Amino acid sequence: MQYKMGENAASKNYQNNHHLHSHHQVFDISIDVLPQNGSKCFDDDGRLKRTGTLWTASAHIITAVIGSGVLSLAWAIAQLGWIAGPAVMFLFSFVTYYTSSLLTDCYRTGDPDTGKRNYTYMDAVQSILGGVKVSLCGLVQYIGIFGIAIGYTIASSISMMAIKRSNCFHQSGGQNPCHVSSNPYMIIFGITEIVLSQIPDFDQLWWLSIVAAVMSFTYSTIGLGLGIGKVAANGTFKGSLTGISIETVTETEKIWRSFQALGAIAFAYSYSVILIEIQDTIKSPPAESKTMKKAAKISVVVTTTFYMLCGCMGYAAFGDQAPGNLLTGFGFYNPYWLIDIANVAIVIHLVGAYQVFCQPLFAFIEKWANQKWPENYFITKEFKIPVPGCRPYKLNLFRLIWRTIFVLSTTVISMLLPFFNDVVGILGALGFWPLTVYFPVEMYIAQKKIPKWSTRWICLQMLSMACLVISLVAAAGSIAGVVLDLKVYKPFKTSY
Repeated sequence: MQYKMGENAASKNYQNNHHLHSHHQVFDISIDVLPQNGSKCFDDDGRLKRTGTLWTASAHIITAVIGSGVLSLAWAIAQLGWIAGPAVMFLFSFVTYYTSSLLTDCYRTGDPDTGKRNYTYMDAVQSILGGVKVSLCGLVQYIGIFGIAIGYTIASSISMMAIKRSNCFHQSGGQNPCHVSSNPYMIIFGITEIVLSQIPDFDQLWWLSIVAAVMSFTYSTIGLGLGIGKVAANGTFKGSLTGISIETVTETEKIWRSFQALGAIAFAYSYSVILIEIQDTIKSPPAESKTMKKAAKISVVVTTTFYMLCGCMGYAAFGDQAPGNLLTGFGFYNPYWLIDIANVAIVIHLVGAYQVFCQPLFAFIEKWANQKWPENYFITKEFKIPVPGCRPYKLNLFRLIWRTIFVLSTTVISMLLPFFNDVVGILGALGFWPLTVYFPVEMYIAQKKIPKWSTRWICLQMLSMACLVISLVAAAGSIAGVVLDLKVYKPFKTSY
């Protein structure tokens, strides 16, 4: 062990190695954390007993999946039309479910019940594939998380602005164009995240996931309800079998937009990045991979049903005019209080989802620093601050400063590049293939020792190649979108 076990075990059960020094300190920790009534306090790897269940795992996944991605689905389906749109969605949901069930088998190396645990996605790649692939995986994963953090900052500021605008429209009876700047809202979001990012550990965020899951259902249901209402008012389903018509956009634009729509849908499904971290919170027996497969099935069914409803209803309501963001693109003005509730729910959800995605990155950097400078007082020392009614809060200076810098950088970049919708499309597209398809497939082949050129091996490789093509095409579409945005761009000057 490279640092004092008693002090760090409680808040850093992410990072303990597996050797406990002495019985005395083990005893200390169990008292320090939760006095458990005579039951064993530790799992087979010497960490505190995991307590996650099928339902907490499903809630974590649903929180991670039903993000702001759901709001751009009506736009994505509008680009692809009534046939290709739903078909592409089913395809992505199937691929996500299939590869995430392959990934659940990689939580333990070797035997599914007793093999060595991998705590993070990178650990799994390290112990099963090793070599240069590990660095590659880390790079893709952490740049992806950084991008998601920026995307969430922008999306939440857009929702806050939408609240301000919809109230302003309401008060002025639609006379005032109500231009609002996004910067103050991004700053508010950034300050909130700085405070929340000081919560030390993933497991301590269980309530956050439940709140976020409830919020995402709230705004998605409101979007769905408004879509159904609008369809009823129109008296018809808008939209066509082949998507947006060539009169509305040029042929090349239609091609780029269809590609971009693929990126938007891929982004809406990407959660494999944090799958292993979620699996690491599940108690056993039964084997964690069994519970996780069920959780993946439940959450993919729930999210796909939801996505289909929201996306299709939004398209049916607006047809070719479907906005890029259903609740802020001002497809709906009234009832204004309902749209405000939905946007508040989006903001609360994004505040939570930001933490759920960023915690693995925080933990990774802190663990690395701890290993590199184990003697450094600034990095390893924790100060106990008494909190009335709770356990004392452990303040660590390095954590305080590094997490603050991270949040500040995501906020500043969001203010510089507010059309991150497209940039997130690029990140969604590029992250989709390596993290959701390539690594799970490669690890599964290595773990199960599937022989080269066997039927199973060929099928898995074909799946991987097909997804690579989709990713590249979607990235190209999003890059084209960014190029168009840059033509009319002024830094720090976004108002809607």
